[in-house]
Amino acid sequence: MTPEARAADLLTWYDRHRRALPWRAVAGERPDPYRVWASEIMLQQTTVTAVKPYYERFMARFPTVQALAEAPSEEVMQAWAGLGYYSRARNLHACAQAVMENHLGRFPDTEEGLRALPGIGAYTAGAVAAIAFDRPAAAVDGNVERVMTRLFAIADELPGARSLIREKVLALLPHDRPGDFAQALMDLGATICTPRSPACGLCPWREPCQARIAGMQESFPRKAPKKAGVTRYGAAFVLARADGAILLRTRPAKGLLGGMAEVPTSEWRADYELDGAAQDAPLPLSWTQVVEPVRHVFTHFPLELTVFTGSVPERTQAPAGMRFTKLANLAGEPLPSLMLKVVERAGLYSSKTR
Repeated sequence: MTPEARAADLLTWYDRHRRALPWRAVAGERPDPYRVWASEIMLQQTTVTAVKPYYERFMARFPTVQALAEAPSEEVMQAWAGLGYYSRARNLHACAQAVMENHLGRFPDTEEGLRALPGIGAYTAGAVAAIAFDRPAAAVDGNVERVMTRLFAIADELPGARSLIREKVLALLPHDRPGDFAQALMDLGATICTPRSPACGLCPWREPCQARIAGMQESFPRKAPKKAGVTRYGAAFVLARADGAILLRTRPAKGLLGGMAEVPTSEWRADYELDGAAQDAPLPLSWTQVVEPVRHVFTHFPLELTVFTGSVPERTQAPAGMRFTKLANLAGEPLPSLMLKVVERAGLYSSKTR
């Protein structure tokens, strides 16, 4: 089967079964580069199901790249809270500002131009170039890796196999509909060529698929084993004031959870000793240790935080660099899911009310 025939088969399937997604232009409509770009940043390391409600709220709040660029960073981080991988939000804001300042509010329409913007890597540049501008670009995400390694039975392990996968995608790419082809590959991986129990009988590429022919669909893609991260430990201090406020601070702009809000914590270290936790507390009080710690897994390491609770009178002033926020106003703070777990573990708040 020729590359042209394979592409035609996939596009015929896509025309019948394309997913309706809030960021996707309907057939015949010109895609909005801003919406395409924002969705691709949100979808990194996050599922479509999780992103949909965040995306819709984000677009309602920042309907244009100009609105996003002009928004305070704290507002952007608050709108992002809960999506995780918070460096994406900082890069999103910086990119919007660069588009306004350096490109008169218009996204560059080439991979090279997009790659020069903050926070846009090879995948995102390829996806936006193809989907928003119909450029002949390869957009290789996890779904595409799975489809292509199965189609060609690529035995090389990821991430090393990515350059070969990209070559295979470019060889199949139809130059008349590269944007639809990119989205078709993503949809095929998300709905048919799934990690477990792929629906090969419904796949437009079932006949040429080398993994299916060998009966080894689920053995692809092959990945190098991940090294387990060393667990880090720390203490988190939930300080409640008599007027229904808790003590918060903002994390440094750079680094893990940069620019997000948090309750005061100690350092997070593999060798952290709880015996010295009182030295890390924001105020010298009688702190009560919560029995069950909060466990959270970041990309590179697991974390276990022991929660301590304390209380102070209504007129207590926050230490330098910190603030008291009423529990009723907590939804307006850019609290990551980890900190919501901590406050919930202290028995003061439920994320269901957020």
